[in-house]
Amino acid sequence: MRQISRQIILIGLGVVTVAALTLGMTLHSLRASSPADRATVDGGDNHWRVVKACDQRKSVLVEGFAAGQPLPEGKARQVASLLTDLMQYCTEDVQARISSDNQILLSVNGSGYVPYTPGAPLPMLPAAAAKQFSPRDQQIWKVELAHTIKQGHDLFHSSKLGTNGISCDMCHPDASNTHPETYPKFQTQLKKVALLRDVINWCIENPLEGKKLADDDPQLKALEAYIISQRTGKALEPGEH
Repeated sequence: MRQISRQIILIGLGVVTVAALTLGMTLHSLRASSPADRATVDGGDNHWRVVKACDQRKSVLVEGFAAGQPLPEGKARQVASLLTDLMQYCTEDVQARISSDNQILLSVNGSGYVPYTPGAPLPMLPAAAAKQFSPRDQQIWKVELAHTIKQGHDLFHSSKLGTNGISCDMCHPDASNTHPETYPKFQTQLKKVALLRDVINWCIENPLEGKKLADDDPQLKALEAYIISQRTGKALEPGEH
């Protein structure tokens, strides 16, 4: 009786082991089936290096290169050129694949892959996408920009950035003589090449006796937006004094 129970247990363990191995192989197959899901697909030369555009909505998968592996200059230029080409379709999610024999396939908004020639119209581009941005989109952006500029205007005409009651407009009425179009340039007060935001912070710390703003501070962005908006139409002259 004890021997029979032992055989049953061994058979049960065998079934569980086979099931686990089968499940593991199935999961491995699913994970490796699409290069879009993994930076590297194991097996022979079947490696894919993923490079993404700045909007994170365009990506190129390059066959024959592992994740983290630098691309040769020629291949890197090909990838950069392809991403630049695809960025004109800024509202679309596009994934390109460059095979080891330099064939290019595209998937648009999750559709199946189709052949693509750089510079050609985007395959399967929805008719509505021909008009990239709606009037409503543009109106929203105008309102957001105007709001940021207004915030900058209010800060520029307020003493809250400092501790001595001085405000930016007391020296620069309506941002006059700030010349944002001339930056970057060598700034004598800082003794180095400076950006507009560097000089804004210098003024906050010195004439206003306040605390400098972090580069990602919304207040600094608003001040920059206001100052630059006051020079609309002026040609860029970096380095000009």
